[in-house]
This record gives sequence, C-alpha cells and structure tokens, in this order.
Amino acid sequence: MIVDFNMLPEESKVWIYQCNRSFTDEEIREIESKLDVFLDNWTAHGSDLQAGYKIVYKRFIVIGLDQQVGAATGCSIDASVYFIQELEKEYQVDLLDKMNVSYKQGEFIAYKTLIDFKKMAKEKAVSKNTIVFNNLVVNIAEFKENWEVPASDSWHSRFLK
Repeated sequence: MIVDFNMLPEESKVWIYQCNRSFTDEEIREIESKLDVFLDNWTAHGSDLQAGYKIVYKRFIVIGLDQQVGAATGCSIDASVYFIQELEKEYQVDLLDKMNVSYKQGEFIAYKTLIDFKKMAKEKAVSKNTIVFNNLVVNIAEFKENWEVPASDSWHSRFLK
C-alpha cells in the first residue's frame, strides 16, 4: 500500500537509487506513475507493505518502507530490484551501481565513478567540504540528517587527505 513518504516513521527503511543523469520532467511523471503502481501492489508473503517514495534533485529515487507494519522479505526485495532494473532498461540509465559517487558542485549534481572521485580528491578538485550524497543511510532519520553531508562526515572522507 502506498503512503506519503513524508508520513513514514523516522525508523522506516530506505533504499536510495542514484541516477547517472537527471530525469526529464516527463520521465519523472512516468516514473512516479510506475512507482505508484508498484508500491501500491508491493507485498511480503501476501501482506501489503506500507511504502512511499520521493524523487530528489531529478536524480535520486528514494523508497521508504514502514517496517513496523510489515518488513520486506527476500522475495519482496527481489521484486523491488527487478522493478528498478526495468526502469534502468526503459530509461537507459544506471540506478544500481553503488560504485559511483554523486556530489554537489554549487547547485549542480555531479556524478562520477569512484575511481574518478578518488582522482579528484587526490588532485584537490573535491575537498572535505564538498557536499556528497551518502546513499548508505538505512532509515528516514539518517536520510534526513546524514544523506547530504560534507565529505568529511561521510564514508567519502577516506579519499580526502
């Protein structure tokens, strides 16, 4: 069952899928429609899951799940990954590769491979103050507090000397 993302409890599980490019406004409308259908029908062992989503900066699909109502199981997680893979195919984008980094350059969102980000750190093209997106956050509370942070406060700090 789909619910408003902003109404999900702070401890709700989140999955963040970063895109290698910005979605167009038309693509966002289409993806939102597909997310509405998928989440409205998402179940675990036949029980409805209460989930919501938001698309942030035209690049990030964030799905939240109220695990107090029902936790995702292997099959339901597989279904969500399959859904994301279908979006990748349809829109010819990369959403599942965790070895890429998104960060802010002013108001622009940049997307680099981890290797390129490491090079940029070595060359001082990014710094400990560069705002990065920590897609390893696990719940809505962490998403709100620790998703968009200076690189010095994230796992990215290991590349900054």
